[in-house]
Amino acid sequence: MSEQFVPIEEVSKHFSVSVSTIRAWIRQQHIPKSAYLKVGNTYRFRISDVTDALKPKEESMELESFDASENTAELVTEAFADEDI
Repeated sequence: MSEQFVPIEEVSKHFSVSVSTIRAWIRQQHIPKSAYLKVGNTYRFRISDVTDALKPKEESMELESFDASENTAELVTEAFADEDI
């Protein structure tokens, strides 16, 4: 049996944020249209779809783990290693 759709209040409780925050995430497209149904002014969500949508993507995680201060000097040194300065 597939997961049931739940109201926005249940989603806000699940993530411990306000209903206004969930609405903001929808406006900012942190929660894509594929993660919910909207009929009139009523939203219904599958918690697992919202969770998947809010998970960081692997690519963005790699960028976050990159520490430029540690690697910049090494990259500059390598780039100019063959240059006669």
